[in-house]
Amino acid sequence: MYLEMRVFGFTVDTLANRPVVILKDAGDNAVPLWLNTGEALSIAAEMILWETTMHSGRKDLLTLLLAHTETEIGSLVIAGVKDGVFSTFVNFVRNGEELPVEVRPCEAIIAALKYKMPILVAEDVLDRASLASISDEEITQESNARRFAEFLENLDPATLGKYPM
Repeated sequence: MYLEMRVFGFTVDTLANRPVVILKDAGDNAVPLWLNTGEALSIAAEMILWETTMHSGRKDLLTLLLAHTETEIGSLVIAGVKDGVFSTFVNFVRNGEELPVEVRPCEAIIAALKYKMPILVAEDVLDRASLASISDEEITQESNARRFAEFLENLDPATLGKYPM
């Protein structure tokens, strides 16, 4: 079974120092998708280009291709996750026939934003990647623990005698 989710927002994971896209459904379920910098730039550039072409009346290449071949995007699907890699598909529909094409998650995100479409997320993906079970307190505790570990790792033994006890 699939849950219908939409792009809720973008953020930066300060611990991993990586961009993150948050998908949310109508309820409390959320799925984070970590991106590399190139993917984040691709999304930003594509959205800027999309906005400028919309206002100029021109269409982008994908929109023109879909119209010319009488094809439409049927659905955007995150079907699974293995070793932290999402299995993502765009299902194209032409003459009633569906053609699934495996794409990178950022490409599905771009299509979802451009065409204002939901992304269908498999329940097992949600079970493995959901933020819903993480409370603010757990995030704070983990963050504090990581900061302390970083402090200890960067501690210089030569400076230990400088601080009064």
